[in-house]
Amino acid sequence: MIPEIGHFALILALIVALIQGVFPIIGAARGNAVWMGLAQPAARAQFLLVAVAFICLAYAFATMDYSVTYVASNSNSKLPLQYRIAAVWGGHEGSLLLWAVILSVWTVAVSFFSKHLPSAMRARILGVMGLISVGFLLFMLSVSNPFERLIPAAMDGRDLNPLLQDPGMVFHPPMLYMGYVGFSVAFAFAIAALLGGELDSAWARWSRPWTTLAWVFLTIGIMAGSNWAYYELGWGGWWFWDAVENASFMPWLVGTALMHSLAVTEKRGSFKAWTVLLAICAFSLSLLGTFLVRSGVLTSVHAFATDPRRGLFILAFLVLVIGGSLLLFAWRAPTVGRGGKFGVVSRESFLLANNVLLAVAAISVLFGTLYPLFLDALGLGKISVGPPYFDTVFAPLMAPALFLMGVGPIARWKQATLPELAMRLRWAFGISVATAVILPLLLGHWTPMIGLGLFLAFWIFATTANLVYQRLRGADQPLIARIKSNSYSWWGMVIAHLGIAVFTLGVTVVKGFESEIAVRMAPGDVAHLAGFNFTFEGVTEIEGPNYSASRGHIRITKNGIERTLINPEKRVYHVQNMPMTEAGISPSVIHDLYASLGEPLDGGAWSVRIYHKPMVEWVWFGCLMMAFGGLLAISDRRYRLKGRTKPLPENATEIST
Repeated sequence: MIPEIGHFALILALIVALIQGVFPIIGAARGNAVWMGLAQPAARAQFLLVAVAFICLAYAFATMDYSVTYVASNSNSKLPLQYRIAAVWGGHEGSLLLWAVILSVWTVAVSFFSKHLPSAMRARILGVMGLISVGFLLFMLSVSNPFERLIPAAMDGRDLNPLLQDPGMVFHPPMLYMGYVGFSVAFAFAIAALLGGELDSAWARWSRPWTTLAWVFLTIGIMAGSNWAYYELGWGGWWFWDAVENASFMPWLVGTALMHSLAVTEKRGSFKAWTVLLAICAFSLSLLGTFLVRSGVLTSVHAFATDPRRGLFILAFLVLVIGGSLLLFAWRAPTVGRGGKFGVVSRESFLLANNVLLAVAAISVLFGTLYPLFLDALGLGKISVGPPYFDTVFAPLMAPALFLMGVGPIARWKQATLPELAMRLRWAFGISVATAVILPLLLGHWTPMIGLGLFLAFWIFATTANLVYQRLRGADQPLIARIKSNSYSWWGMVIAHLGIAVFTLGVTVVKGFESEIAVRMAPGDVAHLAGFNFTFEGVTEIEGPNYSASRGHIRITKNGIERTLINPEKRVYHVQNMPMTEAGISPSVIHDLYASLGEPLDGGAWSVRIYHKPMVEWVWFGCLMMAFGGLLAISDRRYRLKGRTKPLPENATEIST
């Protein structure tokens, strides 16, 4: 009866979501306090019902109930418990239920932490989120029911995809979905503001912490997925411009632009219409990512669904949500005030330019992702758009965006002057140019791309250091007091920008200086790479809970001194008889030493691929710094208080973004 309870809970959740989505919005339009008051209890009831459904499905997996079709398709009696639980979201139906659960979590969080909002605004926000829930719950109940019975029950399950039997499966999808679905809050705030005609700085202040929190989760989710691919797939890469990677990266780009645009709307009252459009686009791209992954229109290690009915449903939902919100925007946007004026050289201008570059970058990624699908749909053949296109198009867009990242925080609001900026940034520019030229020459390898990457990384380092110095110098207070006098949001911005610099430095060094070899190695053979000696000591056969593996032993030495021992594996999962590669990695701040086993050869030899990855860990550490900066910004006390509702005065020079 447990699956039936879960199914019934989903039906009740759909009814509650309909009530939450319809009555509060109508009540806000009519000024009916009773109908508006339904929003909060409905949001909380929906959360409880969806949580019950999720727990019922998790229980079915934990108890190996193979009378449920979804459990039989994605689990097995030999699958370890932690992966049986992770298998709840390892397939199409369960991943949609996870989406619905996370959407209900965001909704109930808004219901609890929005008591300072006007009742009509709160009712509209929760109503919009209720309508989004209706779409996903209806999708599950109509064509993607996770509780569908299998009669007669299977004797055992078909097992979870071996690629997903990894600790990354436990953390990566929930984090990624928290970011994806979190942009629904920014979307709901934007639609509610359009419906109520309340596009002011107060709306931006209310929306900003929710948007930043969603961006933090998405950043961590993308980072976790990149790291997972790095050690799991065995080819030594950390980003391949896979269509599903792009599906998460596009909302991140637009979400980054949205955060900065909200800052301008809050502080200056400008960019109102642009900010609303970005909020709509960020969530629309999250829905588009769902369409790409769940509809079966593409082939990827991440993609689940192949049922065309599901694709049509999601496409119809996509058109309804995006089309309806854009029509509302087109209707309301002309009534939105223009906000404060600003000069061509000003912080507003630099932030706007950066916004446009991020938006164009997202469009370029969208084009490269969808173009092959359009050609295939029109019967014009199959093509593949891969890393060469994205690297060629993306880098020229990101270079000026990163340069402006160093200039924007130093420029004044409303009006700045180029001579003043040049005077303040001359040392940062000189240090960056010198580093970009001298450092690669010292390392023995210089190319224009390496020089550009190093220049941009050290440009952000130097300009951020200059910004901090200007803020903390020349006061009579002790240093600690001067540090505390700046808001958490300002320090969050500083740390996040430094994270971008660390990320850029890591990407530049690993792409410019990495090396690899592919060799045939028998026990006792030695391979040489980047000054290290890799001695192959053979393999041992081991048995896992549901797989057999050949575990290699590679001893790494340098100048006669042993550094480490790494153990790459070649696994075969019994149920699906699928081979998998588990890389052996020795991570460090300076470099990663990485090896993966290929196929066994004659005479006890193996094909082995060895990589030297300098500073690759900086890529993920930079992402963590960005996420920490976002969390620090959210903790700013002005987001916990009912702050000002008017823009800053015209002569304000506040630096925080």
